[in-house]
Amino acid sequence: MKIYNTFSGRKEEFTPVGDTVKMYVCGVTPYSECHIGHAMSYILFDVIRRYLEFCGYRVKYVQNFTDVDDKIIARASQSGLSTAELAEGFITQYFLDMDALNVKRADVYPRATEEIPKIIEVIAGLVEKGHAYQAGGDVYFRVSSFPKYGKLSHRDLSDMTAEACRVDKGGNEKEHAMDFALWKAAKPGEPQWESPWGPGRPGWHIECSAMSLKYLGETVDIHGGGQDLIFPHHENEIAQSEAFTGVSPFARYWLHNGLMQLGEEKMSKSLGNLITVKQALERYSADAIRLFVLSSHYRSPLTYSEDGLEAAHRGTVRLRLAAHRESGDGPPTPQAAIYRQRFTQAMDDDFNTAQAIAILFDLASEINRAADEGHAIKEAQRELIELAGIMGLTFKEYRFRVDINAVVKLASRLGITLEKDVKDINEQERIIQQIVDKRQELRSRREWAETDKIRSELEEQGIVQEDTPRGTTWRYKRSRGS
Repeated sequence: MKIYNTFSGRKEEFTPVGDTVKMYVCGVTPYSECHIGHAMSYILFDVIRRYLEFCGYRVKYVQNFTDVDDKIIARASQSGLSTAELAEGFITQYFLDMDALNVKRADVYPRATEEIPKIIEVIAGLVEKGHAYQAGGDVYFRVSSFPKYGKLSHRDLSDMTAEACRVDKGGNEKEHAMDFALWKAAKPGEPQWESPWGPGRPGWHIECSAMSLKYLGETVDIHGGGQDLIFPHHENEIAQSEAFTGVSPFARYWLHNGLMQLGEEKMSKSLGNLITVKQALERYSADAIRLFVLSSHYRSPLTYSEDGLEAAHRGTVRLRLAAHRESGDGPPTPQAAIYRQRFTQAMDDDFNTAQAIAILFDLASEINRAADEGHAIKEAQRELIELAGIMGLTFKEYRFRVDINAVVKLASRLGITLEKDVKDINEQERIIQQIVDKRQELRSRREWAETDKIRSELEEQGIVQEDTPRGTTWRYKRSRGS
């Protein structure tokens, strides 16, 4: 298995230190609801974890909550809540969102506010070793004491210094423009804790170092996060952690996912250009959202697109139908082992989920072909379900069901022959697709009155159609299950 290491800038053979893969992923700052960009990151690292477990590794997965931060303080002040109340509410919503997306829970979810003793221990150690200094009530990391600074982001310290001097708003107390805060002196109305340097609160970067050291030790196998965290956050984590422990590397493999975009900009809370997870789940199933995310390579940016999500929805229907088709009595086919081998080859090449998804569709096509010819397909279906499970796809039925009798009546009126009774959601969706295809045929003949009538009848059942130059797509009007 080879994975791309941001630190080296190349793919490297994956060789964890011990029997358990230690994995740390930077978590959210809970001051508002999670958006689909957050979902992208946590879905991707969820799949990486699932694949490592599929390969036989034990994984200890730690993901933090930055529950004390300037943004939390500002939002709490606006809302009239304490910072603890605000963070707790959005942490609860985070779990609801991620559970709905079938993201496996981490083994540990440390919160910065609950790890203050460890944070103070690390800061004190850095001060003692000359890597940090006090300036007023603040404590800063002395970047000049760490010669490797900039190696992760592949930046030169002198260039970073020149840039920092132009934008630094930290005043004149810092020794160097690139020095960053480990401890911030208390301000009126802000949460604070006692420390050797006076009351205050931790800086952002030191929180992750302290929590990673506490729960995973001096070296982790995989440290993950979005590409926007490479600098300064992860660069600062390396400096703090290695300066404190004297052990290098702090992380053996740095994995960074591409960012979700809305138009030409990164999707982010601060820019206000976001689609929340809750909003996305009102329109699309968890399987569809996951398939949309995983159809691109994890290191590539992804532009939020309704067309892309509709295509992902159709893809999940196609996979689910293949997974649940009735098996024939003929010789078993296709040979599932071939697809497993191709799937693992794709995932062993830097977790190439886009290629792995394509292989799932190849397998689904072969299952359908074999079923049409009367072959036994149960073994291939089990393989499809297992491999799709690594992607976190569940093939669960939608919670929303239509009045199937009305749909069957419409199908009959259109001359669509039903081979058997409709007993499950898969047959229901097969009929809906046939009706939509029939309507598309009528559209091509410009039989507008009939196409409008079909649209209206389906809409009465909560089925929305969208006509595009490439054809007609459909979705459920109301929320679909995960």
